[in-house]
Amino acid sequence: MKIVILDAYTSNPGDLSWERFEKLGDFTAYDYTPPELTAERTKDADIVITNKTLITKEVIDASPKLKYIGLLATGYNVIDVEAAKARNIPVCNVPTYSTNAVAQLTFALITEIYNQVAVHNNSVHNLEWTSGRDFSLCKTPLICLEGKTIGIIGFGKIGQAVARIADAYEMNIICYVPREKPMPALRNFRFVSLDELARESDIVSLHCPLTPETTGMINKDFISKMKKSAILINTARGASVDEQALADALNSGRLYAAGVDVLSSEPPKKDNPLIKCDKCFITPHIAWAGYETRVRLLDVVYENIVSFLDGNIINCVY
Repeated sequence: MKIVILDAYTSNPGDLSWERFEKLGDFTAYDYTPPELTAERTKDADIVITNKTLITKEVIDASPKLKYIGLLATGYNVIDVEAAKARNIPVCNVPTYSTNAVAQLTFALITEIYNQVAVHNNSVHNLEWTSGRDFSLCKTPLICLEGKTIGIIGFGKIGQAVARIADAYEMNIICYVPREKPMPALRNFRFVSLDELARESDIVSLHCPLTPETTGMINKDFISKMKKSAILINTARGASVDEQALADALNSGRLYAAGVDVLSSEPPKKDNPLIKCDKCFITPHIAWAGYETRVRLLDVVYENIVSFLDGNIINCVY
């Protein structure tokens, strides 16, 4: 049994062990695989594991021994699932390993925008407080979460975790989903249309998968309906946002601020309009990357493979 991991480094930069995977068969973990080497590295593999390396129909067709494709992630848009399905190759992901971690970073971005911790920390270290007159030094407007309305787009595990945190802050919570879901036991919660969410939210937070319907959904038209004082948070998928439209809105004062952990291409191109936008707070796709979260990730990836080898496929995406 030949097992290949195509891009192991981001999930395990050296602080975790592949030892249990090595016991399953002939195991190779590549830190990174450029597109031109993907088919070469998968051609003799029985099991291929990927995070962001594309597994196209061409790669699948060039891998005659391939029996299983696993993901070091929840999203599976990097796999040609239809091509895998046509070969009866299961594609198995890790559906809930980073739920609380992503919700945590969502609020880290929100509270950074509302409290400007970095700005105030830097001002203290630059001795501005030391040389000040008053006991308190406010460099920017400070905004309280209590009573604000957060609009959540998508209400899967992460969206629900974000809603619970918002409830603890005593915020009003509105949510848009394309199909009706059971009402959660939260105070001040209601489902609304997408237009209502745009108009009423002080914070719009994306927690939806990337689909043809959600690609570019935060566009100039959507932003035009938002409050000028509103902020946009994206810890889902970068391509859900028209980045030029968002940058234009931030630079013109049409929106107060944005916080994103994802961009349309990663790493981003140098000319990405959000890179030089001061009102956009950007983290480099790290919501999932905490040590504890990566331990959980590898646990589930291992369990997925062992279950497959035992004839019991779990977490298959189709």
